[in-house]
Order: sequence, then structure tokens, then C-alpha cells
Amino acid sequence: MNGQVCVDASLALSLLLPEDLSDRAEAAWDSWVDAEIDIVTAPLFFAEVTSVLREKVHFGRISADEGQNAFDTFLDLAVRGTDPPELQRVAWRLAREYNRPRAYDAQYLAVASVLGCELWTADRRLVNAVSAPWVRWVGDYHSE
Repeated sequence: MNGQVCVDASLALSLLLPEDLSDRAEAAWDSWVDAEIDIVTAPLFFAEVTSVLREKVHFGRISADEGQNAFDTFLDLAVRGTDPPELQRVAWRLAREYNRPRAYDAQYLAVASVLGCELWTADRRLVNAVSAPWVRWVGDYHSE
């Protein structure tokens, strides 16, 4: 690892809400924080996580208090958005290369690609679609 790790919204949501992968997401996150790894993400991450949390409250999947607590925790996460000048070109290229119908996930792929770090996700479909060693599924995380 090069001192940085890129995360996507699915990983953050696994960290913020009780899900099957929450324990693994928390273990990974804690290990990165303990090792002083720079946790980075694509700019859309912030809107994506906020939107999903709000939607879950709106449709009653979580209570208003649970949503507020998750949102407050989200705002305190030590994650840094980065927007390299070539982000959109690289995202477009990677979306084409991996035959992705949309470029949302490619934004995260592009950040990791440009920075030369791993992308960690809770999105198993993305991992399967990309099948690159630097795209990692949090379900495979094992503490060292």
C-alpha cells in the first residue's frame, strides 16, 4: 500500500449502517486510521452517502434518529475528497475499458488509478466487473 487508500460510498455506508459487511468495514477503517493511511475518495462520494442516508430515512428503512446519527458520524469521518485534473478523462476511459454503463463507479476507479492506490468497496458487483487486483472487496478484508 502506498500510504493512501480510496474508498467508495458503499464502503462508507457499510461502516455507518448495520449491514453484513459492517464488521469488516470497521476493521479495515480502523486499521487504516491506526496506520495513518490517507483515506481518499472521489468528489461524488459526499453527495452519494448523504443522499443514500436521507433516502433510507425518507422511506422508513432507518429511523430519523438512526439517520441523523449516521449522518453525524459520516461528517466526522477522516476521508479526503480529491479531484485530480484528469479525473473525468480517466473515469471515462475506465468506464469504457470495463464496459460500465455509467461513470459513477469509474470516478472511484479513476481516483485510485491516478493516485496508484487500492480502491476498497462493499460493492461485490463492481469488484467482479472490474476484476483488477487493486480493486478490493471489503468482504475479503482480514486484519493483519
